[in-house]
Amino acid sequence: MHTGRNDDAKRSRARSSVTKLPNAGDETVGFNVSASFKGFSQVDDVFCRSQYDPEVKTPETQGFYDMYRRPLANWREAEGYEQFDYAFRNATWHVADIFAELREVDDRRDGFLDPLSLLRDGPEKRIEFSSPTESSRVIKQAAKTVGADLIGITQFDKRWSYTELFSMESLGPKPNEISDDLSNVIVIGQSMDSELIDTAPSALSGAATGMGYSQDALVLLTLSQFIKNLGYRAIPSMNDSALAIPYAIQAGLGEYGKHGLVITPEFGSSIRFGKIFTDMPLLHDKPVRFGVNEMCRICQACSKACPSKAIPDTKPSIRTFNRSNVSGITKWTIDGEACFSYWAKINTDCAVCIRICPFTRDYTKARNRFWLKVAGSNLRKLALNFDQRSKRGKRVKTRFWWSDGN
Repeated sequence: MHTGRNDDAKRSRARSSVTKLPNAGDETVGFNVSASFKGFSQVDDVFCRSQYDPEVKTPETQGFYDMYRRPLANWREAEGYEQFDYAFRNATWHVADIFAELREVDDRRDGFLDPLSLLRDGPEKRIEFSSPTESSRVIKQAAKTVGADLIGITQFDKRWSYTELFSMESLGPKPNEISDDLSNVIVIGQSMDSELIDTAPSALSGAATGMGYSQDALVLLTLSQFIKNLGYRAIPSMNDSALAIPYAIQAGLGEYGKHGLVITPEFGSSIRFGKIFTDMPLLHDKPVRFGVNEMCRICQACSKACPSKAIPDTKPSIRTFNRSNVSGITKWTIDGEACFSYWAKINTDCAVCIRICPFTRDYTKARNRFWLKVAGSNLRKLALNFDQRSKRGKRVKTRFWWSDGN
């Protein structure tokens, strides 16, 4: 959700409480990569496994996908899961789905299993910049103008590339063609509509996710074409090719949270990330700290509220639940199988952990920017207590969303 300049300026003040770290060492970005670390195959992603693995693929998971891909026929007669809720949710996914389905004849699902590919060739002549600082300023200006809510830049890190991609045709692996000569990664953040998230779990709240993906596709394609028009290479990537969360953290956009998501000082947990791999010379941003790690260690909000009990209230560890977890990293890890099984049960994504997270609040408001400063200080228990006593994070009935303003 791209915002006006006044709101952007107010949210940028929330970042004033952020501390930039001197380098991108493992500990500074919120997780420690051990010697036992193994690269992750997209074949083991829980959504890919739901296509072929009997431990995950069930009649419920098929019904989950059908509610997105086929003409609406079966919906629940329950508030938040009625026909108009699904009708709106599916409409918000339309742009992202169009890009995904255009290349299915080539064994591709652009943006989900493969990089976005609908780009024109650029000129042979490159525009040379005076410095990486100058080129980064230009890229960030262009990104914000075409709709990016957040943008950070970091170096290519092979650890986060999928060791192989997933083929829907063979239901097995295929090569990942992202090469390390694309030495820089631009990370784009798209905020999700907080009023829709407030209705989670519901089919209606899934519209926030759909809009995030559709807007992400448009921004990534536009910015990538701009980079190609400057004479450089650019590969726009959504869920494909590499893990987005480590890149977002290394690009200084936020910290890693207990619920396995990135928490930003501008939008809290309510944000989605895309990335662009490029050989354009750029200045790297630094990881940041603003109290998320310390708050997550004392907060149990997402663990208590998770309908599938997929978020343990434990300290960061090297523990994994199943093959859909990245191994060899000390961090908070969620049970992706349990999480996705709940999604399949309710026929939409959940987002309760995003709604309930204390950091998910409107930072255009001065009181919430003040709360963020307190949360990042030694008074964080006071900030947490205030949040628990407030009405923020409470589920809103979907009928109130539909009748809002009438």
